Amino acid sequence: MPDLDWKLREFTVKDGPAFAALNRRWIDEMFGMEEQDARQLDYPQKTIIEPGGYIAVADVNGWVVGTGAIIPASHAPDDGKTWMEVIKMATDPSAQGHGIGAAVLDRLIEVARDRGADAVWLETNDKLEAATALYKRKGFRALEAGEVWQTPYARCNLQMVLTL
Repeated sequence: MPDLDWKLREFTVKDGPAFAALNRRWIDEMFGMEEQDARQLDYPQKTIIEPGGYIAVADVNGWVVGTGAIIPASHAPDDGKTWMEVIKMATDPSAQGHGIGAAVLDRLIEVARDRGADAVWLETNDKLEAATALYKRKGFRALEAGEVWQTPYARCNLQMVLTL
């Protein structure tokens, strides 16, 4: 795809179907939908926005080509830090390679800082090589076996953190 004229903006209710479709594509293709996924994708306002989260949207003239969200971490350790969690990062395959994922992640980290977070956590799978490489480039480090947190996701085999 030639250069895309995309912009980053905040999620609106009308973005719900695109947010769900982008994330359902990679989850269904690679792993299978889990209960937590379905709740967040079907009810982003209730499960992400209302509890204090934020969803970033990459938009090309009304076409949503990328998304990502950040929420107050649900399984944070009792370490005195304020944690937020990156969830539901997705870029349309036809729009990959244009820096969209990096821009979405940068915005989510900025929101975490603005909301007083000391650290950001995410769960992923090492099969998602491009995503894992992006997280490493942005300063996330993989948790060691003794540091791993409880997860609601069967697909999660890699947890990463970023200290802000």
